[in-house]
Amino acid sequence: MLNRAFSQLRIKTIAFIIIIISVLPTSAFSQQSNLSKAVNYLSEFIGSNYFKNLRLTNNDLALTDTIYLRALKYDDNNYREALFDLTFAVIPYNRVRVEIPLIDAILVYKLPSASEDIYLKKNSNLPRSLFFDSPQNNYGDKDKLAHFFGSAFLSYSSNIFDLGNLFGYFIEVFEQDFEVQNSIDPRDLQTNKLGNIFGEILKHNKRILPSEVMLIRSLIYFRYQL
Repeated sequence: MLNRAFSQLRIKTIAFIIIIISVLPTSAFSQQSNLSKAVNYLSEFIGSNYFKNLRLTNNDLALTDTIYLRALKYDDNNYREALFDLTFAVIPYNRVRVEIPLIDAILVYKLPSASEDIYLKKNSNLPRSLFFDSPQNNYGDKDKLAHFFGSAFLSYSSNIFDLGNLFGYFIEVFEQDFEVQNSIDPRDLQTNKLGNIFGEILKHNKRILPSEVMLIRSLIYFRYQL
């Protein structure tokens, strides 16, 4: 049953690739160097001593807002580009394996990332305590940022289809393939939905911050625990 579920997810991964090509800005493909530059810039920022020192006086939700605002500034308040750049900058992996079921082939795709040194520093400094139930270890919920901003990008970019969940499926598949986790994490799917909500709200309210939407999950939980 689980294998069948993952096979379905892999098929959705292919659908994701096909659909995302149709919604991404043309410049993302014709000027891939722009994405690489953005990923390098944001990775250097997150991996910097300046950002590391911010962790001494700010919680991880506030740090997530800081990364988001820095991306907006870098992209001259182009929200679509900022969300796109953020998606790749905060992924704590630098390659993805895609299994194509119809021809039984596996493709290993290198994701845009900074140099190995900066990449490792960035991963070390990524916010990890995003929710009340974030694992209390060195990894925590670092992967949730990619879920959130990837889903937000697709929701913000699309006016016809709800594509936000597809990025979440994409992340789920390669996390399982690379043994980051052995099963689908419901918390990942919940984070995808929060990203969808953020992207939709952002269309109408440019002042909304990621932390304001991420808090919804905790508020809902504690409301029903009372």
